Amino acid sequence: MGLFGRSQHMNRLLSTFIFLVCICTEAAAHNVGNAITWNREISRIMYQRCASCHRDGGSSFSLTKYQEVQPRAVEIKEAVLSRMMPPWGAVKGFGEFRDDQGLSQAELELITDWVDSDTPKGNNPNVLPKEPKFEKYSAYRLPKNALTISGDFTLKQDMTLSGLLPVKGPTERSMKIVAVLPGGETKPLLWLYAYDDRYQHPFLFREGLDLPAGTLIRGVSNNSQIALIPGKKARKAN
Repeated sequence: MGLFGRSQHMNRLLSTFIFLVCICTEAAAHNVGNAITWNREISRIMYQRCASCHRDGGSSFSLTKYQEVQPRAVEIKEAVLSRMMPPWGAVKGFGEFRDDQGLSQAELELITDWVDSDTPKGNNPNVLPKEPKFEKYSAYRLPKNALTISGDFTLKQDMTLSGLLPVKGPTERSMKIVAVLPGGETKPLLWLYAYDDRYQHPFLFREGLDLPAGTLIRGVSNNSQIALIPGKKARKAN
């Protein structure tokens, strides 16, 4: 190979090397910019879903700062994937609830990816939201006209159901509660799963459910107690 040929060959190699370096640099920059971080994504999940209990003055250890969360990252990942935390205690998608505290699939994936990526904090503190403030916790008060049932139960009169409260949770891991209307139609109410009485809370529907007399509430075990929370009958549009 002549001098001119060697020069062309070296130029091609140099061009190829520069091209590959540019690609790798661009990919690295892309990965850094799109990395899931505490400052941007994870802090928001913790503040919205966990901090009501996990904070200074709360009912459990604080998880409001990166240095508190990072050492527990693997433990947190295992707890949320098993649905132990947050302690919602019901299967998502079975019934529609306005107070649903269970993590969405997207939130679970964000936490999992963050932990698997070595829990980056992020370099921009300006995207970190302010820590939330919470009012003093007050236990839910069951209305006096609530109806507490055990086992299958048939309504003797019309009722608008606003939600349910496990007064005594099931001893079994799973309990699926439905309403069977007199005409045979079945409506999902609540599917308790790994519910813990220590974290007792109501399950309040997004909209009240009008149930006619003769409706069978089915699925409540004999060793548990579920309160049917009455609500106001929805007004029909003119």
